[in-house]
Amino acid sequence: MAAQTFNVDIQGYWRERNKSGIPNHSGVYFVYEATYNAGNETVTLLRLIYIGESENVRDRISNHEKLNDWLRYVRTGNELCYSTGSVQSTNRERVEAAYIFKHKPPVNDEYKNSFPFDQTTIISTGKTALLDTNFTVYRT
Repeated sequence: MAAQTFNVDIQGYWRERNKSGIPNHSGVYFVYEATYNAGNETVTLLRLIYIGESENVRDRISNHEKLNDWLRYVRTGNELCYSTGSVQSTNRERVEAAYIFKHKPPVNDEYKNSFPFDQTTIISTGKTALLDTNFTVYRT
């Protein structure tokens, strides 16, 4: 493997009650604690809880075994919210690992303290609240 740069266009945000609207694609996904503002139909992201990857992000989020773990980080009056970014199947794990290593979400375990891939640069566009949009991580 060599140094590589990945451009990830992040789409979102889907509230827990609307997660069936998440696109069906290969990529990474981000789980947040958020506050919904009914007056202007917006969400305010409060913290990043988890980052994952899947061949089908919508199905993975809908049937995730860590849902109860995520909910432990949601305070009263708030809710879960999701965003996703398309990534080719062959690169999903590397991109996921880079985001986790950089952001260290509380529910993730793997990749928080080590990065087993060559130099990886991530350039994120789109719905990037609470995410660093341009960063490079190195093999540890």
